[in-house]
Amino acid sequence: MKESHEQRRAKDGLPALLHEALGTPDDGGAKSGSGERLTHGEATSRPLQPPPPERQPRGAKVHHRRPVDHNEAAQRFIDAPRHEKMHDERLWDLRQKRDRQMHGIPEWETLRELASSIKQHTLAHLGDHLERFEAQASANGIHVHWAQDGAEHNRIVHGILSDHGARRLIKSKSMLTEETGFRHYMQGVGIEVIETDLGERIQQLDDEAPSHIVVPAVHKLRSDVAEVFARTLGTDPNNDDVHYLAEQQREKTRPLILGADAGMTGANFAVAETGTFVVCTNEGNADLSANVPPLHIASIGIEKLIPRIADLGVFIRLLSRSALGSPITQYTSHFRGPRHGGEMHVVLVDNGRSARLGEVDFWESLKCIRCGACMNTCPVYRRSGGLSYGATYSGPIGLILDPTFDRRRYSSLPFASTLNGSCTNVCPVKIDIHKQIFAWRKALAETHDIGLGKQALMKAAGAVLSHPKLYRAAIATADGALKVLPDFAVTNRLNTWTQGRDMPEPPRETFHQWYERTHGGEEGAQ
Repeated sequence: MKESHEQRRAKDGLPALLHEALGTPDDGGAKSGSGERLTHGEATSRPLQPPPPERQPRGAKVHHRRPVDHNEAAQRFIDAPRHEKMHDERLWDLRQKRDRQMHGIPEWETLRELASSIKQHTLAHLGDHLERFEAQASANGIHVHWAQDGAEHNRIVHGILSDHGARRLIKSKSMLTEETGFRHYMQGVGIEVIETDLGERIQQLDDEAPSHIVVPAVHKLRSDVAEVFARTLGTDPNNDDVHYLAEQQREKTRPLILGADAGMTGANFAVAETGTFVVCTNEGNADLSANVPPLHIASIGIEKLIPRIADLGVFIRLLSRSALGSPITQYTSHFRGPRHGGEMHVVLVDNGRSARLGEVDFWESLKCIRCGACMNTCPVYRRSGGLSYGATYSGPIGLILDPTFDRRRYSSLPFASTLNGSCTNVCPVKIDIHKQIFAWRKALAETHDIGLGKQALMKAAGAVLSHPKLYRAAIATADGALKVLPDFAVTNRLNTWTQGRDMPEPPRETFHQWYERTHGGEEGAQ
């Protein structure tokens, strides 16, 4: 019996090109009685060619002090439909997994309340807890350093490495070192830095910042990773199998790990009571960074403190469930002091955190445990990609953190939100993120840190909305104009609202007109 085209593909281990519902018993497709192939709608579809590759959209264009244009970068991401669809579905999947974990723990809301209270207490007594951590860590044999800002952090670490003659540093994922521009600084002084987290390594090889706090390369398709590895590691550019790509990266990076002179980690939590710190990973790369080289440096933001070891269980139960929808990270590594024959340094970094602690409206952002749950649920972030924010932190948490580092550069970001409140609902430490986003809009408007066009529009809107008669007249005029104006007069480049949506049909009457007609005005309602 003659094999069909699809049967031969199956024998060769190739995927089917046609859905099984479209298949025919023979390779020639549907034929007429004379044996000629049918060409009309009843004929079998010919095998479809795979879609052409879609290049990964790049992030926001950053121009020194000019405000980041999130809208422009987001539009480029949306214009890459395969990337946008994958990104949206992948992150929503993480949100759904988080919800399943939440519903499986009856005391979930109690844990959130506890975590929020512990963080609030710690921040209210941060100076005392920091001093206690320093004393306990020093007693454990750890060298403790203090850095006022990112530049001082980089100089301190450089000094430690220089004292030990270190030329290669391996490190695990750390958003704090992204804040300080650590890799760029080290490159300038001739020290090689190797990221050991798979996602971070992908981003490093592609010369991109992480696009997500927990899953740094989530915006990339497998084909994007295959292209990066082919260009930088010499792998097969046509093989985008995830197992192949992960194994190739492992084989290329392990020799660099084994030959490293020093290792660096961040910390998810630092315990004042014991002078210890905890790093949570799913790849074990933090343990490699901390234990393979003789020198271990940990960079820790001062907000990572918690008072007691007993408090740690609350946060461990919340962290991975909120981030990835898994009960716990694969590795929860506790570091108390240097191993025998080794040396351990901790750099406690402020970098604007003390100033933020004194801001009445924004201090609660210091509660953040960097789980990324707010990013996974945010409709704007899911559809625009993390790199469109042009900042270290993206998504809802980025909207309230980034302006504290540079109000002007990130002045547009708090407007990249629908204020739907989903971010606040999923935050494991109960930060009122959407309220803080709104507060940042108000603060930026008051200090004139937003564009002149937006300032003028907001001023005009305020004037109209504060006068009921003027508001009703404006609505009636606008509705009347929309009924007669041609489409091109409404849908054009000047009206940015219609660039991503259709203008709705104007209503036959306003709510006020309907109320007057049906209730006879205020007197009739009484």
